[in-house]
Amino acid sequence: MEHPTNNNEKNDGLANRLNQECYCITLDRKALNTSLQDQLVETRNNPIGANELNKLFSATPVFVPKTEIEAMERIVRAIESAAELPLYQEQVLSWAPEIAAFDPGPIGALMGYDFHLGSDGPQLIEVNTNAGGAFLNVLLARAQKRCCNPSEQSAATNQMLDRFEEAVFDMFKQEWQRQSAVAMPNRIAIVDNDPESQFMFLEFELACQLLQARGIDTVILDPSELEYIDGTLTAHGQKIDMIYNRLVDFAFEDPDHVLLKQAYLEGAVVVTPNPRVHAMLANKQNLTLLSDTQTLQSWGLGDDDAEYLKKSVPTTRIVTKEDAAELWRTRRQLFFKPVAGYGSKGVYRGSKITRRVFETILDESYIAQTFIPATERSIKIDDVVTTRKVDIRLYTYGGKLLLPAARVYQGQVTNFRTPGGGFAPVFQV
Repeated sequence: MEHPTNNNEKNDGLANRLNQECYCITLDRKALNTSLQDQLVETRNNPIGANELNKLFSATPVFVPKTEIEAMERIVRAIESAAELPLYQEQVLSWAPEIAAFDPGPIGALMGYDFHLGSDGPQLIEVNTNAGGAFLNVLLARAQKRCCNPSEQSAATNQMLDRFEEAVFDMFKQEWQRQSAVAMPNRIAIVDNDPESQFMFLEFELACQLLQARGIDTVILDPSELEYIDGTLTAHGQKIDMIYNRLVDFAFEDPDHVLLKQAYLEGAVVVTPNPRVHAMLANKQNLTLLSDTQTLQSWGLGDDDAEYLKKSVPTTRIVTKEDAAELWRTRRQLFFKPVAGYGSKGVYRGSKITRRVFETILDESYIAQTFIPATERSIKIDDVVTTRKVDIRLYTYGGKLLLPAARVYQGQVTNFRTPGGGFAPVFQV
C-alpha cells in the first residue's frame, strides 16, 4: 500500500494538471434549463433566459483533491468549535452590534465557507451567513456530462446530490425546533430587499419550491410587506412563522427593518440566519481571533482544532492609523476588507490600491488579511485558452457539508461578470 502522503501528492498533482489542461465542456445546458423550467413551471410565468443562465453558470468543472475537501470540512468544524468558547463569544460580543447578545437558539441555515487552494492546503478567505448559490449549484452539479477524465462527481458528492432536498428540509426543521416547541412551521418567508431585483432571485424561487413541495407554505417577501401587531408577524393577512433571512443588513439596523427586528427580539418569529449567528461566525473582525490560535488555545480550544486553524486562516489584523506606515509598506502582501461589508463591496487588493484609497481605508473600519492567491483554472472561450481564478465554497449546516461548489471569475474579487465564469461544479480527484 502506498503511503497516504504519496496519494495526496498524486491527487494534488492530478487536480492541478486537469485544471490547467482539461477544457471539457461538461455542462449540459439543455438538461439544466429543462430542470429549472420543470421545477418552476407553477411559479414562474416567463421563461428563464439564456443570458441569465450564462451569467450564473460556468460550462467547465473545477478539479479538487478529495483530501482538500476533507481538510476544508475539518477547518469548518474547528471554526465552529472556536465559536462555542465562552471567552471567544465574550470577545466577539464586545465589537458586535447590541442585537447579537440575543440568542434565540438557531445556528444558521446554509452557512458558506470560502477557500482558496494552494501549496499549503486550503486557506480560509471568509465566512458568510447569507451564502448564495446552494440551490443553483445542486442543479448545476446534476446537469454535468462526462469529462475526458474519469473524475466526475464522486460517490460522496452523488450522495449529497441525492439527498440535498431532504437535508435542506431537515435543516429548516431543525432551525425551527431549536427555538420553537411546535413540530413544524406553517409558513416560511424568504426575505430580502426588493427580492425580484436581486441577482439570486432565481435561487429564492428554487428554495420556495423545495419547501412548498414538502408541505410548508413558503412566500418571497420584501420587508415592507411585513406587519407586526399584538405579537404576531404577518404579511398580507397571513401569519409568518419563520424567516429565511437573505438581508445583508445583518443587525436589522435599517429603519425599514424595524418591525422584523422587534418581532425577532420578542421571539415572535424564528429567523435564520440571524444577527447572533452572523456576529459569532461571519463578522470579518472575527478573523483576527481565528488567526490567533495561541489566544484560542488559552481560551480552551483543543490542540487539533488549533492546528487546523493555524494552517488555514491567514493572519488578519484590524487596520488602525497607528499602524498606517507598516500597512502601507507591506500592502502588496495584504488584502483589505471592510468589517461590516459583504460580498466584494469595498474590498481592495493591497498591490492595487492608491494612496488616496488607502487614506479612506484608514478612516473606516477595515481588516487587513494576508493575501492568498486564488486557484487558477484554464478554460477555452471561442477556442482560445484563457485563465480564470477560482474559489471553493462549502455550504454547511451545523458543521456538516451539504455541498461543495466553485466560483470561476476574473479580477480582484469574485463576480458574475466574467465571460466563461460563474458557479462551477467541483469534481473530486
